[in-house]
Amino acid sequence: MNMNVNIAGVEWKNPVTVASGTFGSGEEFSEFVDLNKLGAVTTKGVANVPWPGNPTPRIAETRSGMLNAIGLQNPGIDVFAKRDIPFLKKYDTKIVVNVCGKTTEDYIVNGGGHAPEEYLEVVERLADEPIDMMEINISCPNVNAGFLAFGQDAKHVEELTGQIKKIAKQPIIMKLTPNVTDITEIAKAAEAGGADAVSLINTLTGMKIDINRKTFAVANKTGGVSGPIVKPIAVRMVYQVAQAVKLPVLGMGGIRTAEDALEFIMAGATMVAVGTANFNNPAATIDVIEGIEQFMKENHVEDIHELIGCVHA
Repeated sequence: MNMNVNIAGVEWKNPVTVASGTFGSGEEFSEFVDLNKLGAVTTKGVANVPWPGNPTPRIAETRSGMLNAIGLQNPGIDVFAKRDIPFLKKYDTKIVVNVCGKTTEDYIVNGGGHAPEEYLEVVERLADEPIDMMEINISCPNVNAGFLAFGQDAKHVEELTGQIKKIAKQPIIMKLTPNVTDITEIAKAAEAGGADAVSLINTLTGMKIDINRKTFAVANKTGGVSGPIVKPIAVRMVYQVAQAVKLPVLGMGGIRTAEDALEFIMAGATMVAVGTANFNNPAATIDVIEGIEQFMKENHVEDIHELIGCVHA
């Protein structure tokens, strides 16, 4: 039975990874999960310098999900390269590094032809590191800098993708925001810019009010909504994007079980990522992998590719 998937020449032993920001950089979960069993580990977002993140409180629970406004807190590329990459290299799994950046107002106002230096600096630094792929986060809605709304503009997405592809030595996955009118337009722009794959969905922008304190539940006012509550939207968007572009799609958004993962795969995702579920079940990824294997055995499916996009047939 074959569960291997190949993305831009990178062979994963199975189609399951974790969603960036829900698994640290792997070490934090290594006591609970055998990282060797994952198709890939996707790290938390890495920037060119340490980011402190947003003020607290920055997490709130919601019905069937959560709201987060962490603000991409991270130790920066220097610490990451020295500490986290060597740790992950000890395991037999692929390493996908999530890259984040901000920009100056100047870039937005002038719609300039240059991609933000912060992104390019990290991509350049990672070029000679022993990692397998990069996921470029252009869509996180909770960083108070004009740039990350940039993932909502097709022209800018194509430009940034092209700039990154010029200097990257590893395949590039562009992570798409669902906070747009038509996500297929953004996916097509990433494809036109030379992306090797796309991942979706990132969180949906939401808000929660604490009625007793008469104020916002998170200090940032808004945050990203994730968890089972977003899954039907995510499955629909993955289906639309898989139809619109010829790139491999990494699907995510509310996956807790193998059944959830299989919905994404049948909708057209080549790979899937488990996110919020890691917080209340640290072994969720293993449950998903074993559940997909079980489904394949029970349904006499010899190759995972028989299931990828099968609802289109």
